[in-house]
Amino acid sequence: MTEKDDFALQDFLPFLLNRAAEESSLEFQGQYRDRYGMLRTEWRVLFHLGIYGSMTAKDIGVRAKIHKTKISRAVAKLTERRFVVRNRDEKDRRAEHLSLTPAGEAAYRDLQSVAKDYDAKLTSQFSDDEAETLRRLLKKLSGMEV
Repeated sequence: MTEKDDFALQDFLPFLLNRAAEESSLEFQGQYRDRYGMLRTEWRVLFHLGIYGSMTAKDIGVRAKIHKTKISRAVAKLTERRFVVRNRDEKDRRAEHLSLTPAGEAAYRDLQSVAKDYDAKLTSQFSDDEAETLRRLLKKLSGMEV
């Protein structure tokens, strides 16, 4: 097949980042899906609550860059599985503070261990300097503090 123009999709940074993200997350996705029946947004919500403690859905959305509708669905599923509990804010009755239940804490600790092992596996294909540079550059691109 001949190229019609000189645009190289395989060198287009958004394409490469998306491809790398999909490829690198597939194996870990199997872990949280097979162990707990979770979808991507559900494990991300679980991890935010595990790392930061009690948060509102809005706080999670801002920190994780997840749309509120997706968070709402994830929280509903996690609540249904008894991984998350909702507590009304006494000052603002519209807000709910979300926190992990003991079962949610156990799932978080289990998946955190799996995530650490998987991260080590992914970075093992790079030198320490390359892995550090990759993390720094990805944080810079994503707007996270470097």
